[in-house]
Amino acid sequence: MDSPPLYRQLATHYLDAIRAGSLKPGDKLPSLRSLMRQHGISLSTALQFCRALESEGWVEARDRSGYFVRRPRRLAIATMDEPVADVAPDPAQYVGIHSKVSDFVARRRQGEVQVDFSMARGAPELYPAEALRAVMVRMLRQRPNLLTTAAPSRARTPLREAAARRGLRVGMTLAPEEVLVTNGCIEALNLALRAVAQPGDTVAVESPTFYGLLQVLESLGMRALEIPTSPQTGLSVEALEMAIEAYGHIKAVVVVPHLQNPLGSVMPDAHKQRLVELCERHAIALIEDDTYSELLDADAPPRAVKSWDRTGNVIHCASLHKVLAPGLRLGWISAGRWHGRVEMLKYTQTRSNEELAQCAAGEYMGTGAYDRHLRRLRERLQVQRERTADAIAAHFPAGTRLNLPPGGLQLWVELPERLSSATVFDAALRERILVAPGTLFSNSSRFDHFLRINCGWPYDDAIDAGLRRLGAIVGECTAAQPKDTTPERKAA
Repeated sequence: MDSPPLYRQLATHYLDAIRAGSLKPGDKLPSLRSLMRQHGISLSTALQFCRALESEGWVEARDRSGYFVRRPRRLAIATMDEPVADVAPDPAQYVGIHSKVSDFVARRRQGEVQVDFSMARGAPELYPAEALRAVMVRMLRQRPNLLTTAAPSRARTPLREAAARRGLRVGMTLAPEEVLVTNGCIEALNLALRAVAQPGDTVAVESPTFYGLLQVLESLGMRALEIPTSPQTGLSVEALEMAIEAYGHIKAVVVVPHLQNPLGSVMPDAHKQRLVELCERHAIALIEDDTYSELLDADAPPRAVKSWDRTGNVIHCASLHKVLAPGLRLGWISAGRWHGRVEMLKYTQTRSNEELAQCAAGEYMGTGAYDRHLRRLRERLQVQRERTADAIAAHFPAGTRLNLPPGGLQLWVELPERLSSATVFDAALRERILVAPGTLFSNSSRFDHFLRINCGWPYDDAIDAGLRRLGAIVGECTAAQPKDTTPERKAA
């Protein structure tokens, strides 16, 4: 695969220096002549380098003075509070979450959307479409009957082998036969829940959590118990322990340990280990949704929760939907001691996945090209998140808060003065801007004043204009909402 152009290599070198603090906000970059002399580059390359850093928001040009490192506006925006986790949560059945999500989907389809910030999804150009197409063409030449032959249910497909092999990098030891391919991670979660719980059973979930999980729970007739979740460290193990002591009938816990959707939090290893031990001690199935870990900005991949599992009590679910090929809808599950039951449920529910996609994805994952793709994907997403955060800091009204996650596709934004996200959703949709209101991520109203903002599309003029207008809409809605006129109580 071709290396990046010279100006891009130079930009990456200076970006590393900015992120490491070697170049601080306000520091001046070398002049164009100095850059040409120091790096042996042409004037054109030096200009491309400076303009690339400027367009990505890292430096600013000052008239007659040169280029200077910018202080990101996002550094001035307040971070979110930690959740209250010292009281046992109230159990709540997610009745009606499907109707809320259905209304959201129906309304976004009513008219043409010009700027879509609602989905946790990457742009098609971020993924290696041409490389995957070439692999598929080669596969069909080698095996002409691949599309007309039923896929075997227990074969060691390239995808099962690749998933097992990459599991070693995150501390798991899996045989390919322990990996079952699914239609994305949502089917894997569905199978896991059906294997360990029955209608009416209680399942502990993070709060807030991905609305697709809430839909699955509702469709299965299960009760969800919201556990406070930190925007920094993920699910509160202490709050979960209190809930277990208070209710004692929790059948399963579902957790997204890395880049939790929608918060973007990452669980420390010590928390993961405690969680595994707690669930094992109380005979509660632990279901790990590991959809986003490959998008984490880190030199080494984080340890999977399942890497601490010694008894088969952790069910590991993963997906390529966010990291390689959204169009293939490929995921997998390693179900531990429930493997046989999950295998039969899969057979009953959807049979085997088709084989061409598995072969192509698995073969590509087995090459160095896959890791190079992931590095590029993480770098581009980092720029997009940071520019989006800067725009929110610049254009949203005072009182807006967010945490910038260390990777991933989205930002979780707290609106000022507890402004209703449903109000913002309605106003933005009238102007063909689509957002995901916080009401989708819980059946309670505690996240009504939040929005999830997608950062998966390259930051361009349309995205910038959409964020400017969305910020103005938030300001207009904030100014229009009734003010609390209750007299402030004085301290005794």
